[in-house]
Amino acid sequence: MTQQVDETLHMLKELTDARAIAGNEKESREVMEKYITPSADEIDHDNLGSVIAKKVGDANGPKIMVAGHLDEVGFMVTQITEKGFIKFQTVGGWWGQVMLAQRVQIVTSKGETIVGVIGSKPPHILPAAQRSKTYEIKDMFIDVGATSDEEVKEWGIRPGDMIAPYFEFTVMKNDKHLLAKAWDNRIGCAIAIEVLKRLKDEQHPNVVYGCGVVQEEVGLRGSKTATHKINPDIGFAVDVGIAGDTPGISKSEAASEIGKGPQIIVYDGSMVSHRGLRELVVETAEENDIPYQYEAIPGGGTDAGSIHLTMNGVPALSIGIATRYIHSHAGILHRDDFDNTVDLVVAVIKKLDAETVKRITFD
Repeated sequence: MTQQVDETLHMLKELTDARAIAGNEKESREVMEKYITPSADEIDHDNLGSVIAKKVGDANGPKIMVAGHLDEVGFMVTQITEKGFIKFQTVGGWWGQVMLAQRVQIVTSKGETIVGVIGSKPPHILPAAQRSKTYEIKDMFIDVGATSDEEVKEWGIRPGDMIAPYFEFTVMKNDKHLLAKAWDNRIGCAIAIEVLKRLKDEQHPNVVYGCGVVQEEVGLRGSKTATHKINPDIGFAVDVGIAGDTPGISKSEAASEIGKGPQIIVYDGSMVSHRGLRELVVETAEENDIPYQYEAIPGGGTDAGSIHLTMNGVPALSIGIATRYIHSHAGILHRDDFDNTVDLVVAVIKKLDAETVKRITFD
């Protein structure tokens, strides 16, 4: 990229460039720890590898959890054919039509990177009826330029190795638009980092935990264990949401637009948002002239779905960043939405004293 970049863009580039599918979050965890440690009083982990950064305002105040997830959708090596092609398993949700002819990176157990491309039978030899159908993922393979299974094994590739999308972080011509892989959900991790950074020298009536949790894309798993370790009084999941501002999408399918503010998720497939917390967040946005959008995503879920069911129950809310083309090699989001979400979460945290948490819990 040729554009002059600021410190935040460097962070976003490092986070999204990291290769980290569910169960292989080491690279993104190391980047998040690098950026969040200077603002934290303490860094901890759960036993699955989630990062938990603690920032104390009032040590006797309520515990507030702000969680993004470290993993991205990707693939895993399952078999190597006699001719040296790689068969793979999807890790997280993929749609076959966004996969073919895309470049990928296989990260070997030795940490070496092998670049390949997702291949299939060419359409020229498919029956006419099949050409109009989505090609099945089970019939795809990855070509790494090898000539035999022995050659692939010599390169250090073996079953279980991580396969991540290959894409370069790009500031677009409209420099508010940021193009990258893995916005789902390195943008949530970036929000958690920036929230702690903003609170570093600020008074707040609580203890804040900025988290990068693991294995969200395969069942909201790391948020279960991290929340159990923290036992928070309030939980926020910060994640991507559907952008409905591209051709062919109706307002009834997705009403949000990039650049129009954070999404307040009122309902998704994993939870009904907590009414008292939701109303406090909306009230805070309006008081501070922070734009926001309402969204419902019945076909998906976020880490708030696990957070709110942990221990004795946790009032929780999911806040989204409208993002185009999620669960593909490249997504687009708007820089203003990141900045406004950080502003909103920080402003809400400053309100969450013990009395307010008690009041909203049963609203």
